[in-house]
Amino acid sequence: MNTFEFNKIAAAVLAGVLIIMVINEVATLAVHPTYPEETAYAIDTGDVASSEVASNDVVAGPSIGELLASADPAKGEAVFKKCAACHTVEQGGPNKIGPNLYGVLNSPKGAHDGFSYSDALVEKGGDWGYNDLDLFLAKPRDFIKGTKMSFAGIKKDEDRADLIAYLRTLGKSDVPLPPAE
Repeated sequence: MNTFEFNKIAAAVLAGVLIIMVINEVATLAVHPTYPEETAYAIDTGDVASSEVASNDVVAGPSIGELLASADPAKGEAVFKKCAACHTVEQGGPNKIGPNLYGVLNSPKGAHDGFSYSDALVEKGGDWGYNDLDLFLAKPRDFIKGTKMSFAGIKKDEDRADLIAYLRTLGKSDVPLPPAE
C-alpha cells in the first residue's frame, strides 16, 4: 500500500469522526429532554420512606466556614494559576477574557467596570460572598446557567477554599470569615 492510499484511509476516518461529532452537537442543541415533576409510579420499599434512604446515603462535606478556617492563601495563589489564563488580580489591572478579580469578594456580581458579563450573571444579582464563590468555582455552569465562563470548575473543596482565601487577600481581607458549622 502506498502513502496515497494511506492518506485516503486516514482522511475517511477523520471525516467520519468529524461527522459524528457534528451530528452529536446538532442533536444536543435540537433535543431538550423534559422530565416529569413526579415519578410515574411509586416503588414500594417496605417500611423505610425513600427520603430516609436518600438522606442516609448523602454525606455532607465540610462547610465553607470550616474549610476557610484552615485554608492557605499561598496554596490558593498556586491554584490561581489555572485562572491566570483568563483573569488578572493586580489592583487596577486589565481585564482579559475574564474580568480582573482584585477585590472580588463582597463585590456585586457582574459589575466590574469595562467588562461585558453574560446576562445570566448580571441577572443573578447579589454580591460575591464566600458561599457563592465556593459554589461558582465548583461548577460555574451549574451555579449560573448561561454564564460565559467556560471553566469546568475546581473539584476539591480544599483547593476552592485556598483560592477563596487567596482572593480575600486581594483588597478584601477585612471581610469576616463565615463561622465554621
